[in-house]
Amino acid sequence: MKADSEAQRRLLDLQAIDIALTQLAHRRRNLPQIAELDRLARQITAADDERVKAQVGVDDLDRDIARLEKDVEQVRTRKSKDQSRLDAGTGPARELEALQHELTSLARRQSELEDAELELMEQREQAEATLNETVDRLTAARKEREEVEAARDQALAEINKDQEFRASGRAPIVADLPADLLALYDRIRESSGGIGAALLRAGRCEGCRLELFGSELAAVRSAPKDEVVRCEECGRILVRTAESGL
Repeated sequence: MKADSEAQRRLLDLQAIDIALTQLAHRRRNLPQIAELDRLARQITAADDERVKAQVGVDDLDRDIARLEKDVEQVRTRKSKDQSRLDAGTGPARELEALQHELTSLARRQSELEDAELELMEQREQAEATLNETVDRLTAARKEREEVEAARDQALAEINKDQEFRASGRAPIVADLPADLLALYDRIRESSGGIGAALLRAGRCEGCRLELFGSELAAVRSAPKDEVVRCEECGRILVRTAESGL
């Protein structure tokens, strides 16, 4: 293939831009904020599950406490009625004696219910503390996620800006290159890890970093300036300049 030596040299400018674009794409895919957001997502999900479980625990205790309060109130009401009847002193002695026994039983029942209610209230206090601690952790994780998302968005904006700048510099170079040279460059770049053209510096291919010797070096040295030569080792286009040492 033939191509003007200046066009071949321009391949190095294009290659530099393409390397920068590849690096930016890699940076985009591997932003540290992405891994951090994945970790925070798992942390938030776990914390939210704990919050739901803690809230259910508090709600269950509230229902049990409300039930006990209702039972205590019923006992108090019954005690009040019986005490009123006993204080009135009307009715047969056996009935009054039965009222006295019932009042004793009701007092014992009220004490048991109030003790149970007190125990549940202590459990609720602990459950609410657990709930509040879980909510605090969840709130902190969500706030951290917002901060990381902001950092990610800023990093992406910087990458996008740099990509746009690089792409704007790439377009005129591509437009000036011969179509067949550009096609060859793209084909080699796709199959060679993103490097389609390399500078021949002091007899060394900058693509594979191997030095040319003997007949290979002689062939490159004798090739016309407009001849597109390629490295026998890596197959990349060798761009010859004053640095080539030929």
